[in-house]
Amino acid sequence: MSIDPADRDRLRERLGPVGAWLTLLGLRSAGEGRAAAAETERLGYPALWFGETPVNKEAFVHAGILLAATERIAIATGIASIYARDAAAANAAGNALAEAYDGRFVLGLGVSHAPAVAQRGHDYGKPVTEMRRYLDAIDAADYRAPAPARPTPVVIAALRRRMLELARDRVHGAHPYLVTPAHTARARAILGPGPVLAPEQGVVLETDPDRARAMAREHLTAYLRLPNYTNSWREDGFGDEDFADGGSDRLVDALIAWGDAETIAARVRAHHEAGADHVCIQPVIRDLDRALAALRALAPGLLR
Repeated sequence: MSIDPADRDRLRERLGPVGAWLTLLGLRSAGEGRAAAAETERLGYPALWFGETPVNKEAFVHAGILLAATERIAIATGIASIYARDAAAANAAGNALAEAYDGRFVLGLGVSHAPAVAQRGHDYGKPVTEMRRYLDAIDAADYRAPAPARPTPVVIAALRRRMLELARDRVHGAHPYLVTPAHTARARAILGPGPVLAPEQGVVLETDPDRARAMAREHLTAYLRLPNYTNSWREDGFGDEDFADGGSDRLVDALIAWGDAETIAARVRAHHEAGADHVCIQPVIRDLDRALAALRALAPGLLR
């Protein structure tokens, strides 16, 4: 995949400085998803990200539902698993959505995690090797339907050096998940100035420390068992003691921004100051109405 630097700049402009990330949409009805996407667009967020797992909506179908419900906002997969479909199918689906919706679709790809891949009935390969092979297959795919005016923007989930280098060399940018501003600074140093850097930032709009950390830990529990994340966090100086018992306060506070709107806005600014182009905020709440309420409350300070 030959990347035109101007296409990276177009993606940077389309995503804007701050977007929204709503993992909850994958387990909600199409009607709820359409309403949430329309509300996110109405609030002024220029991008909406969502995830894919073996038990929620298929990523490209889901993106089509959200694109059809909106007019301007970019819809991004964060991420579509490379084990869920072959590269030719991902290439065809991405091109079809980007052409149909005037370039508003952003294809975020990732290697997922060993347990999720096993749940799909596949063997989990070496992450960088498998991602490189998948990108090679996308490059080789033959697509004969009408193409989008510009190539479909592609970003990859990247936490550590080798995957970040692959993002730098092969796609439009990187989408790190569950990271700190210190990670963002390291990622920018590896990527250099050209690629788009779009980290996710979990947030809890709650000023009581005990309640805020309890909500954060509920979100983090599953990730503490995944070496892709713990190995990355070790590079931030965390260790086994931080990963025990739902995560230490130090780890929770570093990964999930909690507090009032200004405190959360300060964390987003820290990512930007460290080199992020776009920060997608994710209210880590299992109630969609409360997540949308958080996006509503945070919008004035983040989107000004």
